[in-house]
Parts: sequence; structure tokens; C-alpha cells
Amino acid sequence: MSGDVVNLRQFRKQKARSEKEAKAEQNRAAFGRTKAEKTLTRALNEKAQKTLDQGRLERPDEDKG
Repeated sequence: MSGDVVNLRQFRKQKARSEKEAKAEQNRAAFGRTKAEKTLTRALNEKAQKTLDQGRLERPDEDKG
């Protein structure tokens, strides 16, 4: 029953590095875009929102009448 000896300090440092790398990857995806890419994404989101709103059915408010 002899297991591998693990240095906890090194283990914690490696875990912190991997978490930091994962956070950096998320930030690169979110903030590492050019202005043209951001503009394109914004335009596509606005177009999708307008298309969704065009299909919306308005219901009369019951409390007004």
C-alpha cells in the first residue's frame, strides 16, 4: 500500500497555473477581438433581436380596462 509521494506545494502551484490559464483563455475569447469583430457581433445581435420582436404578439393589458 505505498502510494506516490506528492509535494503539495508543487501541486498547489500547478493547480493555480492551470486555473490562471483557463481564466486567460476566457479573457482572450471575450476581450481579444478586433473592433470589426465586435461591431459584427453587435450588428448580428441587434438583427436577431429585431427579428424576434417582429414576431411578438401584443396582448391587451387586463388591468387597464
